[in-house]
Amino acid sequence: MPAEAPPSSAAPAASFTPPTLPRIEVDGDLARRVRHALDNKTKPPGSLGRLEDLALQLALVQDCVDPRVAQAEVRVFAGDHGVVAEGVSPYPQAVTAQMVANFLAGGAAISVLARQFDARLAVVDAGVASVLADHPMLLSRRIANGTANFANGPAMSAPQAVAALEAGVAIGRGLAAQSVLVLGEMGIGNTTSAAAIMAALTGESPSDCVGRGTGVDDAGLTRKAQVVARALKANNLAAHTERPIVGTSDGALRVLAAVGGFEIAMMAGAVLGAGSVRALVVVDGFIATAAAALALAIDPAIKPFLVFAHVSAEAPHARWLAQLDAEPLLALGLRLGEGSGAILALPLLRAACALLAEMATFDSAGVSDRA
Repeated sequence: MPAEAPPSSAAPAASFTPPTLPRIEVDGDLARRVRHALDNKTKPPGSLGRLEDLALQLALVQDCVDPRVAQAEVRVFAGDHGVVAEGVSPYPQAVTAQMVANFLAGGAAISVLARQFDARLAVVDAGVASVLADHPMLLSRRIANGTANFANGPAMSAPQAVAALEAGVAIGRGLAAQSVLVLGEMGIGNTTSAAAIMAALTGESPSDCVGRGTGVDDAGLTRKAQVVARALKANNLAAHTERPIVGTSDGALRVLAAVGGFEIAMMAGAVLGAGSVRALVVVDGFIATAAAALALAIDPAIKPFLVFAHVSAEAPHARWLAQLDAEPLLALGLRLGEGSGAILALPLLRAACALLAEMATFDSAGVSDRA
C-alpha cells in the first residue's frame, strides 16, 4: 500500500544540508590551458563544436587537462506513486516492479544499451510498492512502499523527503574518480509528479506542464492537468504558478515533499552527491530533468556538473530545458525514460576526451597554422 500522507501540507520542519560542491572556474587557469590545447589541434578553432565544449566541461569537472570516462555508472531509480489512483497512466502500478525485474534480467532498453556502451548498470529501489527479490544489481534504499496520492495532500513527509535526498547523496558520493553518472528512472505515474514539480518550480500552468507520458489519450491528458492543478491547491502550491519557487533549498524541499516521488528525490540527491566528488552527471528526459531542476534549486552551483543528453518527445520538456538554459545534445524523439537517452551521450563524451588527448597539434603534425 502507498505510504500514508502526512497530516498537513505545512512547510517542512526537516531540513536538508547538501554536500559541498567543488568550485568550477570557467575562466580560470585550467580552462585557459584546455582551450589553448583545443585551439592548437589540427583544425580551425571551434570547428568540433559541442565536442570541444564537452572536453572542456569534463576537464573542469575532473580538474585535470586529460579527462577521461574511466567508468560509466548507470543508476535507474525506481519508485511508485499514489497518484496513479487518479487514472493518470494507462498502465497499472504493478508495471514498476515488473520493469525492475526486466532491468535486472537484462531485457530492457537500458540493459541492452548499458552492455553496448560498456556501462555498469544498477537499479535503486527508492520506494517500489511491492517487495523486490534480492539481486546483485539491486540497491535497496526504499523509503516506503510508494508515495501517497498527492492530489489530496503531500506525497511524503518532510523527513521522508530528506531521507531520500540523503540516500541519493550517498549513492552519488560513492562514485569512483573520473566516472560519469547516467541518470535513469522507472515509476508508473512519475510524469505526473514531474509535471507538478515543473509547475511549482517554474510557475507554468498545469496544462503546459503535462505530457502524454506512457501514452494517455486526449481525455487522459486533460485529466492529468486537472490532477496537477488539484495537487497544487491541496498542497498550498497554487500561488507558485504565479510566484514560482526558484533557487531556494527550503522551497525545493517543500515542493519535493508535496508532489515528488522517492525516485525523483533520490535522483536529485545523487546529482548533488556526484558533483561533490567531481563526477559528471548525464541527465535523461523529463523526469530526470525534474530531479536536476530540484538539485539546481537546492544549489545552483551544480550546473557545471550537468550534461543534458537529449530533448524528450514529452511535450513540456523542451520548454523546461530552455528555462534552465540547458542545451541538449540530441533530439531523437525518445520518451522511454530508464536513462535510455542519457546513455546515448556516452560515445560523445568519450570522443571528446579522445580528441583532446590524442589529436595532433599543428606543430607535432607539421601542419601550417593560420597566418
